[in-house]
Amino acid sequence: MPIAGLLNNPVFWGCIIASILAQILKLPLEYLRTKEWDWSLLFGTGGMPSSHSAVVTAAAAGIGHYAGYDTPLFGLAIAIAMVVVYDATNIRRQAGFHAQQINQIFKEVFTGKAKAIEEYQELREVLGHSPAEALGGIVLGILVSLLTWVIWP
Repeated sequence: MPIAGLLNNPVFWGCIIASILAQILKLPLEYLRTKEWDWSLLFGTGGMPSSHSAVVTAAAAGIGHYAGYDTPLFGLAIAIAMVVVYDATNIRRQAGFHAQQINQIFKEVFTGKAKAIEEYQELREVLGHSPAEALGGIVLGILVSLLTWVIWP
């Protein structure tokens, strides 16, 4: 019966919907920014809005709606959301900056050796989110949670 309970859980579905919407919204928003379609964003990390921020915010807001904003569970959900958003905007973003620098160093070291550059596989540079991207995920998470709460009281 645990699976049936999960499938009948509005907070769970709010998280799933927030995650899927965040990934789908990355496509047109990135297109508006770059004028190029990047289909890898459907399954990748980084970009606007932050799916990590959307999921943990939908979970926290959903727990608040259904369990109460004055419960220890809501407090825990907020704490976890704060850690995830901090990680997305700081630690993972810094890892992306490091990858950019390492890629630049390799390009400088191998200048003039086109074959070596072609064989080199670039590190992934977009790992984290800007504060605006995280905020986009937070707003999306809250909106999805509110919509779920209205539809499924």
